[in-house]
Amino acid sequence: MPEGDTVWLTARRLHGALAGRVLTAADLRVPALATAGLAGRRVLDVTPRGKHLLTRLEGGATLHSHLRMDGSWHVYAPGERWRGGPQWQVRAVLATAERVAVGYRLPVLELLPTSEEHTVVGHLGPDPLGPDWDPHEAVRRMLSRPDRAVGEALLDQRNLAGVGNVYKCELCFLRGVSPWTPVGQVRAPDRMAALAARLLRANRERVGHVTTGDTRRGRTHWVYGRAGLPCLRCGTPVLRAGPGGGTGAGPGGVTGGPPDVERVTYWCPRCQPGPAPAGDA
Repeated sequence: MPEGDTVWLTARRLHGALAGRVLTAADLRVPALATAGLAGRRVLDVTPRGKHLLTRLEGGATLHSHLRMDGSWHVYAPGERWRGGPQWQVRAVLATAERVAVGYRLPVLELLPTSEEHTVVGHLGPDPLGPDWDPHEAVRRMLSRPDRAVGEALLDQRNLAGVGNVYKCELCFLRGVSPWTPVGQVRAPDRMAALAARLLRANRERVGHVTTGDTRRGRTHWVYGRAGLPCLRCGTPVLRAGPGGGTGAGPGGVTGGPPDVERVTYWCPRCQPGPAPAGDA
């Protein structure tokens, strides 16, 4: 699933291509929006909110999209070949005289009054990449359930918006805690929130994420995607837990994890002392 910085960069590109321009064509390929008439409206702006994209149009309408696991938006010149996937995966086409924005595999695409945007993003916590970023509020929300695993708390968009699975794993490593440590037992949670903001901001203008400061292939992350490989700090094999199996450190990781682990998690058992995932020996 794209992280908040990826969505921020997508919004920036869409804003640069569409904002201030009149739509010459708008093709929304979902049944509920098949007859929506957006051609002739001017695009006012494209704003990211956590992992949500809000494309605001003249007349008080907002096109809301969410990328979820593998959705994407691409921008092309008129007549340029579309390369984001097969035609049947296209869910939205927004065209101006100068650019064409194409949305692929968008699991969420809806049109709503701009005045009602709060119905789709009002539940979100402070956004490290937004003007509302408030680290104290983010920490307050995380600590409202002190017995919850810190990894889960970081992924909960109601606590802070934009942190996904990559940053969850990397933040826990950098703060030296097991992802299954109760958030109420994490030392200096304010530092974790501040670090989340720094990582997202450092990566928002690049494709991909670098958390180590090393852009060389295979060294961009401390633990994420490194199951079975030596920890870059201590040399201990990185472990992986994921849906449907157990934990392990074999090459490429194991094929699953305990049933209560909803997403794949990577961690170093030496650098991150603390609880292991449920069911781990």
